Amino acid sequence: MGLSAKRSTPHKFITCLTHHTYHNMTMRNQLDDTDLQILDIVTKNARIPFKDVAAVCGISRAAVHQRVARMSEMGVILGSGYTIDPRKIDFRTCSYVGIFLEKGSLYPAVAEQLQQIKEVVECHYITGQYAIFVKIYARDNEHLKAVLSEKIQKISGISSTETFISLEETFKREVSVY
Repeated sequence: MGLSAKRSTPHKFITCLTHHTYHNMTMRNQLDDTDLQILDIVTKNARIPFKDVAAVCGISRAAVHQRVARMSEMGVILGSGYTIDPRKIDFRTCSYVGIFLEKGSLYPAVAEQLQQIKEVVECHYITGQYAIFVKIYARDNEHLKAVLSEKIQKISGISSTETFISLEETFKREVSVY
């Protein structure tokens, strides 16, 4: 089948996906081995001083700073901050919720409303059985029930939800750069 000006939705999706994949491949090609080494070090310990990173990489502290700044501008590094253990601040129930929408086109409006719920810490538009998958932290099961029934299930466009309570987070890590 040849290319034409009138592409069907699947072809547009494939074109978009191919462009996105190509863009990400070129982004990776803009990073050299030193950049990858820096990323590997700072993803394991974001508080490590640049002078220590410089010593491991065999470059100056200023060079580390410049490379980190460049990778931040490129969008490779998405921010910095501290990771909080939710259990230490009394959020003991972690759950994942699959959300069914009345129509897929409602996703942007529903996602915007989900973002306003402070207990929702992640939101993903996904393929498969659900349209949206969210991660929630609640103080306990009663709090989770209130978040579901008084906040999430009241959002216009959500037809139903399915909740999975996490019994234990065995590990969590960043993507490996190597």
